[in-house]
Amino acid sequence: MRTSAEAATGSDEHGGRRLARDGALSADAFRRVMGAHAAGVVVVTAEGAQGPVGVTATSFTSVSLDPPLVSFYIDDRSGSWPALRGAPSFAVNILGEDQREVAARFATRGIDRFAHPTRWRRGADGLPLLQGAAGHVLCLKHDVLAVGDHWLVVGRVAQAHVSEDTERPLLYHRGRYGRFTA
Repeated sequence: MRTSAEAATGSDEHGGRRLARDGALSADAFRRVMGAHAAGVVVVTAEGAQGPVGVTATSFTSVSLDPPLVSFYIDDRSGSWPALRGAPSFAVNILGEDQREVAARFATRGIDRFAHPTRWRRGADGLPLLQGAAGHVLCLKHDVLAVGDHWLVVGRVAQAHVSEDTERPLLYHRGRYGRFTA
């Protein structure tokens, strides 16, 4: 049970401060702390009504083994989101350490991301697959959920391929692309 002194100071019964419930954390502070977390880099691609679309993401993760599910988040203001949302399937291109330019290209607004020098081919269901990727995960859309100012997209994995040529992943840390060294 909390004492009146704990209630007045905002501390809990363990002497610690309580978490702010009013969203007091600034966007800049949130970006800084999340930047301390190294993340793998992928490009999510799909076939839209107007042609191929794709976007760089660092929020890709496995969700479930049975059934095999993966997920990523996308900003609801992304120009690629309408086409991705309407597509029944998508591909996750896991980038290798030598694909920094590819990651930057698919993170740039207002350009044809699939034009030269992007190297790509069509895979199953016509999905755009980036050449030189460390792996490809081809998914059927399983679920979509609005979460804050982003959308959580869950895909059921239908096919997966790992490249034997690319051993090291591309990472994103503190606003920069880098590589992993064991």
